[in-house]
Amino acid sequence: MNIKRAKQEIKDTVSAYLLKDAYGAYEIPSIHQRPLLLLGAPGIGKTQIMEQIARECGIALVSYTITHHTRQSAIGLPFIVEKDFGGEKKAVTEYTMSEIIASVYEKMEKTGLREGILFIDEINCVSETLAPAMLQFLQCKTFGSHKVPEGWIIAAAGNPPEFNKSVREFDVVTMDRVRKIEVEPDFAVWKEYAVSAGVHPAILSYLNVRPAHFYQIENTVDGRQFATPRGWEDLSRMLEVCERIGKTADREVASQYLQHDRIAGDFANYLELYYRYQKDYEIQEILKGTIRQTMLKKLAHASFDERLGVVSLLLSGCKAGFFEGQRQKRFVKLLFGKMKESGKALAGEKESGGASWEVLERLCRENEALRVRQKEAELLTREQERELARLSETLKAYGMELKKASPATGEEALELLRGLFAKERAAYEELKERNASYLENAFDFMELAFGDSQETAIFVTELNRDPAAVAFLEDYPCERYDRYNQRLLFEQGDQEILGEIDELLK
Repeated sequence: MNIKRAKQEIKDTVSAYLLKDAYGAYEIPSIHQRPLLLLGAPGIGKTQIMEQIARECGIALVSYTITHHTRQSAIGLPFIVEKDFGGEKKAVTEYTMSEIIASVYEKMEKTGLREGILFIDEINCVSETLAPAMLQFLQCKTFGSHKVPEGWIIAAAGNPPEFNKSVREFDVVTMDRVRKIEVEPDFAVWKEYAVSAGVHPAILSYLNVRPAHFYQIENTVDGRQFATPRGWEDLSRMLEVCERIGKTADREVASQYLQHDRIAGDFANYLELYYRYQKDYEIQEILKGTIRQTMLKKLAHASFDERLGVVSLLLSGCKAGFFEGQRQKRFVKLLFGKMKESGKALAGEKESGGASWEVLERLCRENEALRVRQKEAELLTREQERELARLSETLKAYGMELKKASPATGEEALELLRGLFAKERAAYEELKERNASYLENAFDFMELAFGDSQETAIFVTELNRDPAAVAFLEDYPCERYDRYNQRLLFEQGDQEILGEIDELLK
């Protein structure tokens, strides 16, 4: 199955395993909660989905790569204790608590979360001395003599033997005690994730043209060469940073992430053209409404790859604006909630509004404590953490404004806060208007350059795949988007019907 389906399977399993009866006992007892075992090629996102699942389910996550451990760190160190057996004293070997089990208890103590996932990566690549402990872990949910706490779900991941020479095959007894989920790379599913994660548009544009390069592992005379989803995503982050500091990523940079000479070279050539198209076609000027005849003439004789590159650049400009607009919308909503709280606290202040800044300071402290607590529990995405940090800074700034103004009453303090909040709301409206203008200007250019063509269909299809674009289009009625999208849906429906007919005629 693909990684999206695997993620949903695991989320459903988490819900089932953590379901309790009316008396607080788990409906599926711990002994019958089979560990989850993900098997799939490296770099397709097995570890990443575990992090996402923990956040989305609001539970803790303890993650270990077991190849980094010895038998002692996994099951604990031996020590001698004296016990009484039938009136006789006997020396008995016991073990200190496993470092891994101790980490589970530490996570519970640190986050306050009593339930979670214990994730062991590369579980089938352990050393010979550690292999029995791993089998015991999967079969009995223990490390040494210490059990995994109740409410903690065991998940593990490993690579098939063809990708790792150190892989050990589990026996039938062990495999009969786990839920095996085999995961395969799927470009369409990864692309859905990549769009929402903000993967660099040049990478998405390139892989749209060459989807076979999304995931490749080949044995060559020079050794194993590979390109994986992990490599593409990490390269994306580097491209973003290079652009910010004014550097250019070349073939050498690409090959450090895509360890496949042919794919790295091909992408580096494409990236050079991508940046050249961005400059030659003055994409930002197009989005602002300037369309030059020279651009249209040049594009009329361009190759399909070049035309697709321009479409991708227009999409990139529009989608960056949509993302910024949705970020501001979410922030305004968060800030509005705090303004309502401050309003309740200040509404009763008939006199002496001079201490009103203390209300904002209190809200700032509470928000910052929430951010730190949720960050430690690993329940925040990077974007959510930034939003909470920005909210703290804004509340602190509002408090300083109140302190400086020293309003005489609570009502005066509220009026000042309304004015400050109105600026954030106005910023959102400005972004919304700008994004609407960008979209209309992009359609103007597309119609002049391509008419009702395949490029326009690609433009609309990619808008439909972007969550920020979809959210924007729910608020902003765009007649041309609706028209092209409706036509696209009809064409897709016709293709599905024709495909069904072909199947019947075979």
